[in-house]
Amino acid sequence: MGTARTAIGDIAGERRQLLNVAYRLLGSLAEAEDAVQEAYARWYALPRARREEIVSPGAWLSTVTGRICLDALGSARARRERYVGSWLPEPLPDRTEWDRGRGTDPADQMVLDESVTMAFLVVLESMTPAERVAFVLHDVFRYPFAEIADVLGRTSAACKQLAASARRRVRAAEAPVTGSGQAEAVRHVKEAWETKNVAALVGLLDPAAVMTADGGGLVGTALRPIEGGALIAQYMVAIADKAPGLELLKRSVNGAPGLVAQRDGAVMTVASFEIADGRVTRIWVVRNPEKLRPWLGDGDERDGDEPTSG
Repeated sequence: MGTARTAIGDIAGERRQLLNVAYRLLGSLAEAEDAVQEAYARWYALPRARREEIVSPGAWLSTVTGRICLDALGSARARRERYVGSWLPEPLPDRTEWDRGRGTDPADQMVLDESVTMAFLVVLESMTPAERVAFVLHDVFRYPFAEIADVLGRTSAACKQLAASARRRVRAAEAPVTGSGQAEAVRHVKEAWETKNVAALVGLLDPAAVMTADGGGLVGTALRPIEGGALIAQYMVAIADKAPGLELLKRSVNGAPGLVAQRDGAVMTVASFEIADGRVTRIWVVRNPEKLRPWLGDGDERDGDEPTSG
């Protein structure tokens, strides 16, 4: 009995790692939780004798979760072609913001680091499913290529090539500035947005800045990316004019400084930023309410709630 309990505990202890892997592969916490749940369901569906034959249950679960995510990425491409407007990854709050009504709290299991920033996840979206799996498993989680080969059903050499191709995509993307520099820039954007100061916003935005919004067809938002700092500034002020009573809060979004807009304590919008040379180059705005379920609007901006990097 003791050995059985230990085995069950060891299996349950893999959930944190699996959830972190699946979120980075899928860009959706809901889909990541489904993938991990399915992997566990397949484990417990195995005959007991078969489970006892498996030397490393953790490795088995990782392989199965990876395959489930690979399949999900393939079908997601077809779904996103029918998606209304732009599709963005699901933003993650920090632990203090998590909606406790969800039951089991995934916030305690998610590691918020540079591999979950919106900028990084958007780059991952540009990869093929196989590239994304190879890159995330190897470069982010340090899985050996032999294990990745089992997930992808390819040779180790082919997996190395996939990871190298993905790595080139990452290098081609500009690395965002994080930490105090980003926090300061986001604070200035907040102040200019609240005062509807178009000139100040234009000064904070790179002339070639791009804003991408995700409403999922469920709420009103720009269906196509808005390009150019001046146009983005005008759009932001127009939104403020049309949404009286909207409150802007500085919050950690995917482990980096961001902004949350809420009305009557309910989170309506979560914004992430990319900063280069002191100016905002990219803004990602998530308004799809299905992607905002993990967020908890508490109605109060905490004392000294300067966004943190994790």
